[in-house]
Amino acid sequence: MRWAVMGRPAFGAAFVNKLLKSRRSGSEPVVIERRLSRPVAVCVLVALLAGGSTVARAQDTAAEEAAKRAAVLARLPADAAKRVFSAAAGPAAGPPRAIGSYTKGCVAGAIALPADGPNWQVMRPSRDRAWGHPVLVAFLQRLAVQAAATAGWPGLLVGDIAQPRGGPMLTGHESHQLGIEADIWLTPMPDRRLSAVERDEMPATNLVAESGDDVDPNVWRPQHRQLIEAAARGANVGRIFVNAAIKRGLCREAGTDRDWLRLIRPWWGHNYHFHLRLACPSGDRECQDQAPPPPGDGCGELAFWFTPEAKHPKPGPPGKPLRVADLPAACAALVAR
Repeated sequence: MRWAVMGRPAFGAAFVNKLLKSRRSGSEPVVIERRLSRPVAVCVLVALLAGGSTVARAQDTAAEEAAKRAAVLARLPADAAKRVFSAAAGPAAGPPRAIGSYTKGCVAGAIALPADGPNWQVMRPSRDRAWGHPVLVAFLQRLAVQAAATAGWPGLLVGDIAQPRGGPMLTGHESHQLGIEADIWLTPMPDRRLSAVERDEMPATNLVAESGDDVDPNVWRPQHRQLIEAAARGANVGRIFVNAAIKRGLCREAGTDRDWLRLIRPWWGHNYHFHLRLACPSGDRECQDQAPPPPGDGCGELAFWFTPEAKHPKPGPPGKPLRVADLPAACAALVAR
């Protein structure tokens, strides 16, 4: 958010609309405490939490996920983008293309990350969200090998990527629509192949202390920092979202070469996984990229995230669901086939 406060902290429709537009475009509240006073920051928080998806956590089991999907479907109109894209049974044929923005888009030519690889396993397979742009799938496969070699990480447990044709999901995410984002669990891969049932039921590891102010020293290991750093140093990474407590731990443990921390952005949740977001693939002209994160490691800009307002937010009223017609025309064409 790069706009100045309009006068005193009294908030008209134009200000709130700008907040909501920022959220829908996939941007995050960058260094809130530097640019906004605390009263304004609280209004930012309320607006950002308004109208979100029904939350599906990384650790939700298949039964919990199914119940949340049913609740969402019961209130969605027939042309809601979430309903239509979640019903797409397979990827759209043709060359790979990320179309639109991170929170209002889709993907053509997606491929599935195989359920098993030498250094990874796909989690929550019943969600059918292991589809991605080939650029992302190749990135994850490289990261799995690199993390094992340089971070001593036994293997990636990969959570949600995208639906077969991308687009809005029934639960859990405002983004993950272009096939160039993935949730990577902060739980090391076991030294055996998990069954499908285990992958749908196994709990994820919470790295944040109960206070919410820092990482849990009983769980946090140097390998967690090494894994996230390896991801941040990968090619074409746009951002990596983590819980603010995890960012605090990374800032404390990083060495003198800290430029990679610029890409690590604090955000609510993300205490069980980190959210990898690639920049738009080269040549995908219909893909709308974000501006790069601001310069600096961001470590001096975390204070807001540990205030009572940020740690215990009050959600706003639900927003209107996106319709298929709200997405780029090329996305509507993908689900009309």
